[in-house]
Amino acid sequence: MNNIKTSLYEIHRKLGARFTEFHGFELPLEYTSIMEEHQTVRKAAGLFDLSHMGEIEVRGKDALKFIQRLIPNDAEKLADGKVLYTPLCNPKGGIVDDIIVYRFSKERLLLVVNASNIQKDFQWIENNAASFSGGKVINRSQELGMVAIQGPASQRIMEEAAGKEKANLPHHGFIEQEGTIISRTGYTGEDGFEVYAPDNRCPELWERFINVGQPQGLRPVGLGARDTLRLEAGLLLYGNDIDDNTTPLEAGIAWTVKFYKEDFVGKEALLAQQASGVKKRLVGLELLERGIARTGHSILADSRKIGYVTSGTFSPSLQKPIAMGYVETDFLPEKRQAGAEPEKELFVEIRGRQLKARLVGLPFYKQCSRRL
Repeated sequence: MNNIKTSLYEIHRKLGARFTEFHGFELPLEYTSIMEEHQTVRKAAGLFDLSHMGEIEVRGKDALKFIQRLIPNDAEKLADGKVLYTPLCNPKGGIVDDIIVYRFSKERLLLVVNASNIQKDFQWIENNAASFSGGKVINRSQELGMVAIQGPASQRIMEEAAGKEKANLPHHGFIEQEGTIISRTGYTGEDGFEVYAPDNRCPELWERFINVGQPQGLRPVGLGARDTLRLEAGLLLYGNDIDDNTTPLEAGIAWTVKFYKEDFVGKEALLAQQASGVKKRLVGLELLERGIARTGHSILADSRKIGYVTSGTFSPSLQKPIAMGYVETDFLPEKRQAGAEPEKELFVEIRGRQLKARLVGLPFYKQCSRRL
């Protein structure tokens, strides 16, 4: 089966991009090198094609009430023109997806979902819409494309390309004009902007940003650096760090669960888990020996498996191997009582070798923001 090509595919090809398949899409992995593109975002700015992301719009008199029932975070307290990071949970508290909610009004909200989950999320939302009388759930994923700028030079580039009003958006804010949405969030730990527009307009937007931004160091960036950047920032990747069988309380995003809300899907299960105690938790790891931890590698203590790696890479910013993974909570320092036996050494098993590791706080990179 042929992979889906975004409207920017020919531009990427002419730039010499090396492509990769990503959840059914043909996307640039890198243009020059992952290391170079990563540092471009940290020091100047990178331009990303994110047209593979999904957009699901919810409209109707009870749209906000409906979304409130679907998510554990609180969109009621969200002002119009602001965005909210939240999981979607199933009745067992597992994460269906982690999404961004754009609130235009109580009657209109846009959910930005992961490429791997577009159809799954749309179906999940529709299956829960029985009480959403008179409302509409619209999958706009094929209609909209998205480009994003990330890095310390982002604001200056946005100001030159689109004007001061858009460049001065507050963090987690957005504006809509003539069918184009500009927001200020990101997935790299740096300042940045996203521009959603009709798909056929994305090549024009891309060229405009490149022409304006090149003197300030703006360069195209592929999926490879996007992954190393988000991992340094301690940000989650669906399918690796979270899935239907992990909960927000386990994944380090308990702050997205507002138990004071009257009700939401998964609340009962999450309350029960909170009361009984979380048995595993997502942590940051630094390898102390040469090697790269990858998804599925075992985390060991006293030769016993106490967890597993979900994401790992060599950090271009820190120049050391880092990883995230789940470990048994009994092993974590906050669970150990004063006077208990000394903390056990940690190891990650990589191709039969046990490499020393240690727990480190998230985010790994000090300039990165923990929350979207």
